[in-house]
Amino acid sequence: MRTMARLGVLAGTVVLAGCTSAPTPTPEPSPTAVTPSAPTCSPEGIRITALEVEAAMGLRAMGVELVNCGTGPYALEGHPVPRLWNADRDPLTVQVIPGARSITSGFDQPPRPIELRPGERATAALLWRNLVTDSSVVASDGAYLEISPVAGRPAVPVDLDGPIDLGNTGQLGVSAWKQAD
Repeated sequence: MRTMARLGVLAGTVVLAGCTSAPTPTPEPSPTAVTPSAPTCSPEGIRITALEVEAAMGLRAMGVELVNCGTGPYALEGHPVPRLWNADRDPLTVQVIPGARSITSGFDQPPRPIELRPGERATAALLWRNLVTDSSVVASDGAYLEISPVAGRPAVPVDLDGPIDLGNTGQLGVSAWKQAD
């Protein structure tokens, strides 16, 4: 009886195997595809990462964290300088607003000098509205982001979990860096 049960299970397995399709080959990634990776320390001794996006009624806020992963102190004063590209890697025309007065209130604290020791962090926020205010202007999504810690410093690529969906406002507010707890 035990042999008959085993043959039944074997026959059922063979029948089910015949019902599945052949595996499809995995397509090769395109040369322009970027695979998210663990952030690395830049030659300047910093790492910038995007934090979670908070969204409510069209208003979006994304935290940004800068970590001093170098061996010495890192001086910082000002606002991050973001640059965005769409999914085709075409640059987006974006008006970067220090603070966010024309978008919302509460992000307009003035910059203060910060000196980060190795391992210390600073945070800032990017703020935008996903609005379509003019049907003749195409809405844009930022698929790729890089951030200069402040104007004049080298930019660091930042992995995104999803697009920065600007609608067609073309505005991106940035808060000043502040030392994280």
